[in-house]
Amino acid sequence: MAKKKVIFMCTAFRDGFQSVYGARVFTPDFLPAVEAAREAGIDYHEAGGGARFQSLYFYCNEDAFAMTDAFREAAGPEANLQTLARGVNVVGLESQSSDIIKLHAELFKKHGITTIRNFDALNDVNNLIYSGQCIADAGLHHQVCVTLMELPPGCTGAHDADFYEQTLREILDADIPYHSVCFKDASGTAVPAKVYETIKRARQLLPDGTFIHFHTHETAGISVQANLAALEAGADAIDLSLAPCSGGTCQPDILVMWHALRGTKYDLDIDIEKVRDAEEVFKECMADYFLPPEATAVEPMIPWSPMPGGALTANTQMLRDNGIMDKYPDMIKAMGDVVARGGFGTSVTPVSQFYFQQAFNNVMFGPWERIAEPYGQMVLGYFGKTPVPPDPEVMKIASNQLGLEPTDQPPLERNDADPEKGRDAAKKLLDAEGIEATDEHIFIVATCGDKGMDFLKGDAEIGVRKIEKQDDAPVPVADGAAEYKLQVNGKSVRVQIDGNIATVNGTTYTVDIEDTVSTQASTPANAEPVSAQMPGKVIRILKHAGDQVQAGEAILILEAMKMEVQITSPNAGTVVEMPVNVGDQVSNGQTLAMVG
Repeated sequence: MAKKKVIFMCTAFRDGFQSVYGARVFTPDFLPAVEAAREAGIDYHEAGGGARFQSLYFYCNEDAFAMTDAFREAAGPEANLQTLARGVNVVGLESQSSDIIKLHAELFKKHGITTIRNFDALNDVNNLIYSGQCIADAGLHHQVCVTLMELPPGCTGAHDADFYEQTLREILDADIPYHSVCFKDASGTAVPAKVYETIKRARQLLPDGTFIHFHTHETAGISVQANLAALEAGADAIDLSLAPCSGGTCQPDILVMWHALRGTKYDLDIDIEKVRDAEEVFKECMADYFLPPEATAVEPMIPWSPMPGGALTANTQMLRDNGIMDKYPDMIKAMGDVVARGGFGTSVTPVSQFYFQQAFNNVMFGPWERIAEPYGQMVLGYFGKTPVPPDPEVMKIASNQLGLEPTDQPPLERNDADPEKGRDAAKKLLDAEGIEATDEHIFIVATCGDKGMDFLKGDAEIGVRKIEKQDDAPVPVADGAAEYKLQVNGKSVRVQIDGNIATVNGTTYTVDIEDTVSTQASTPANAEPVSAQMPGKVIRILKHAGDQVQAGEAILILEAMKMEVQITSPNAGTVVEMPVNVGDQVSNGQTLAMVG
């Protein structure tokens, strides 16, 4: 009896990078692995989009469009290259206007992409109608999604087979042009029995011959079982990956799934030895990258979060950047309550990031003391309709803190009326900087904001975490000397201080060290310190020494965990000191200003 061929997409170079390295990978480092995968006969790849768009500008000082061009060259002209889109949010956390959504599809087509998988984290079909039309109009294969997860134990009200069937019916009723359908479980928590029932119903509901794709992660330890359930229910394709970006927070490895299908009626139809060779090439490519331990293991507590694999390491990388990785277990625990009270949007970016940002705030500031702006906007309806109504108390807190009323206005309608969104707004910013307003530049600024502009101006920073190589001959430290290891613009610097002698990477200097606090005698006695309540990076200074401020008025903006956090004055008065500068990384509790 002939076996049924299982089609698979290799996610190693997109979701794999996001789920292991927080999407922070330099393009030249992995292209040899793409070429090796091509030699192994793998011709269907996830090649960009999602977090791998913004991350290249935020952390790699690279252009995402140049990356997809290079990917196409390495993968070959016949490869099916797929990217990930977030409905009206396209490739960012913020929703966009119609012209940017249209530009997204056109540019990805221009730069070598053939398929776009398009989802809405709230399963609000209104957010898929125009974005899906643009993808199809651009001549791309549109793979429309229903997003899945398991609710935290004890929660009911959505995310069952009935809910997913209803969502699919709404997609069909909306007459969205599509070429295939994906059931996407980014957290890997949807139990196999529900996966089976959902896809079985979809197969009955969809026209004969409709291509059904299933996506999951190994984070909760059930990905192989879920893939098998999907195949038994009638799915045509699944997602698999290559080591070292497989298992753990990623998709199951191609070798693992090949092994699991042995003796069944299914076959991946691959040359397994060539795949093994490709994995060895890929491992060598990534040998210098820091491999987070949480990326390699199943996390039994994920069903209580639920934290998607693609967001887990992105967030732990940011926690490491800010020196607060010790808070991670508390944030994972807090996330369950945030999901339960937030309206049951699927835990996939951008909603998973909203959940984590609010869990972060609940841990750092106290439960519900500070609403993360995107989370608050979500529960108030600014990203679309949540599967169930959010908790009324949380909605009230969000409304009061953000100064927003609940809305049922579609995001696309609101964004099209916003003069600060769209092509014209982006072009105005580019013109002000003297940068050519190409379609690519307009899209980069619209979706990446200030960091996109920094890239275009040549001011982007590097935030790729690689393994630090130890010096062959460590510099001896004299008795009583203090030794520090610093990260300066992504590079490791060793500094030793012994009296008035400073040694920097082996070079010795004579220095004068003063206590800055004791020398500031001019500070008024009644001046109040303005302290950082979380670690972060100073991105904007709103007030300077000598400026008058009111109590509660913002004096600077920190960026932390992809949030912009206003730092406000505790009292009215005059800013007498501002000892920080734009670009400074500050620690929790650090004095940022003095107001007297």
